[in-house]
Amino acid sequence: MPRTPEQFEKIREEKRRHIMDVALELFAQEGYHNTSISRIAQVAGISKGLMYNYFDSKEDLVQAVLQEGLNALIDLFDPNKDGVLTVGEFDYFVEKTFDTIQSNRTYWKLYFGIIMQTGIYAMIREKYEVVLQESIATLIEYYRKQGVEEPESEAILFGAIMDGISMNYVLAPEMYPLEKMKKVIIEKFRH
Repeated sequence: MPRTPEQFEKIREEKRRHIMDVALELFAQEGYHNTSISRIAQVAGISKGLMYNYFDSKEDLVQAVLQEGLNALIDLFDPNKDGVLTVGEFDYFVEKTFDTIQSNRTYWKLYFGIIMQTGIYAMIREKYEVVLQESIATLIEYYRKQGVEEPESEAILFGAIMDGISMNYVLAPEMYPLEKMKKVIIEKFRH
């Protein structure tokens, strides 16, 4: 019996997902520059030529992988997307961000490795900076409403601490008890 267009689309999405998962693992373990399209295709169990039916290039593939993870984090911030951060949403963001980092260390290892490499970071810089600016603006407004004296500085400090703890957890999880870190950050930055 012939497949429906919906079945073909589902198969295509499953294959795309599989390729992205393989690429994520290889990029994180072997590094972006050391991982070839041929290697990704081999581990994914497909031909190199078929890879190009799903992604135009290795750059396109890494961008898709990074964007997917970044989107997951963005969805945690201001979950109702009304542009206003409440105390409950702030707490939710801190809790879920660390849960996400803990449950998907491989992605975050890749993410932090990528943003530290100037040439590779340039591939995602534009999208990343738009998201960052929107998030900082929302945080500034949150801190302004909380009566914080310097809301801009507080928003930037909060972001830097979240990034720092996250990066250090990815590198040495045994040194960063995330449950305790969540509580400390919420106490110090919720206002």
